[in-house]
Amino acid sequence: MADDARRDLSPSSRRDIRPSSPGFWRSPLRGPWLTSVLGVVLLAGITILFVTGLVSYAAYNPDLSPVNDKTPDKGLLGFYLFAWPTDPHWLYRLNQGVHVTLGIVLIPVLLAKLWSVVPKLFALPPARSVGHALERLSLLFLVGGALFEFVTGVLNVQLDYIFPGSFYPLHFYGAWVFFAAFVVHVVLRVPTVVRTLRGRGEPREEDQELVATRPAEPTVSRRGALGIVGAGSLLLFLTTVGQNFDGLLRRTALLAPHGGGDPGTGPNGFQINKTPAAVGLTARDLDAGVDGSGDGTWRLTVEGPAGAVRLTRADLLRMPQYSVALPIACVEGWSTSDQWWRGVRLRDLAELAGYEGDAAPGVLVESLQRRGAFRMAALRDNQVRDPRSLLALQVNGEDLTPDHGYPARVIVPAAPGVHNTKWVARLKFGEAGELR
Repeated sequence: MADDARRDLSPSSRRDIRPSSPGFWRSPLRGPWLTSVLGVVLLAGITILFVTGLVSYAAYNPDLSPVNDKTPDKGLLGFYLFAWPTDPHWLYRLNQGVHVTLGIVLIPVLLAKLWSVVPKLFALPPARSVGHALERLSLLFLVGGALFEFVTGVLNVQLDYIFPGSFYPLHFYGAWVFFAAFVVHVVLRVPTVVRTLRGRGEPREEDQELVATRPAEPTVSRRGALGIVGAGSLLLFLTTVGQNFDGLLRRTALLAPHGGGDPGTGPNGFQINKTPAAVGLTARDLDAGVDGSGDGTWRLTVEGPAGAVRLTRADLLRMPQYSVALPIACVEGWSTSDQWWRGVRLRDLAELAGYEGDAAPGVLVESLQRRGAFRMAALRDNQVRDPRSLLALQVNGEDLTPDHGYPARVIVPAAPGVHNTKWVARLKFGEAGELR
């Protein structure tokens, strides 16, 4: 698909060494048909990406508390936000798995689309009409926004936070800028795409810029080129999607940090996102005493109208214990299958704090971790009241390991992984407004 090198030094060829010259781009593959097919694929894929991205943001319950919201001053951009549900319990796992996997799969399509229209970026004059000028302006935000969103998304999946600032506001605001340009571009281009794919009418003059005036000899057909793009997307799919599953399939996720690596064996042998050492915790910080006897330094503080109650791990183990099967799913797109968690229901701890029955409000969860994002998280009242929401002490029949949150961690159905706080030190129950 690469353009042939230009070695002819004749006067006409010398004029074609400029990207704005019609003879500069010689690939016989470029044309309205190839561009239209790639555009239709991106139209469907990017729309799904945008919707699942917004849903993912809503899952953080950003209006509940500032500790949940990494995108300040969102204003009207948060018009759609809703209270995140706890059913079905795999909702966030499915949404984020689709968002990340589809984003990776669309990379070859996006690159092929950019390659197919690159001559138009250099076409002169830059604007032939008001409509053409608007289209060219939208392209500036469209191409820049697409590259920004895909690059930051891939870096986040790979846990490479090399961009300035927090990933959340960068990706959130970038998505709105990109999608606005995307909508403008789609409105302007849909009539041409429909005509091209139906084979009706002559292409517009500006679309003819995609067709080489002096085409080189073809080495592959346009359908063959689409096959190459599709094969690239399929390869990325096969080497990414496995991060959403446990067992042998996860080993195929070679491009995902939580893919092919071995998390170990036994009840605690499943993926983790951060270790105690990574957030500044020591063995003394997590010391709950031998067999949770309470002789160690760790205590859980529960606050509410009844005052503050300090509990040892042994105190928690003496409370009624419940078991639930829930996954862990993270914004990077990886997740685990359902694990069996056992511990104290959050609604029972709310009752201990002074709230009766179904009156349990939201809760501010504070971790022992000393550094890193999401040291605290706020949960809504519906999350606290769900009988599957636990302060977990064990998983799959054994005590949690420090990597999985020992002495105690939160596990909530359908919640993002970072809201299933590990190494919990404090639970402050109160109305959502008090958590702001």
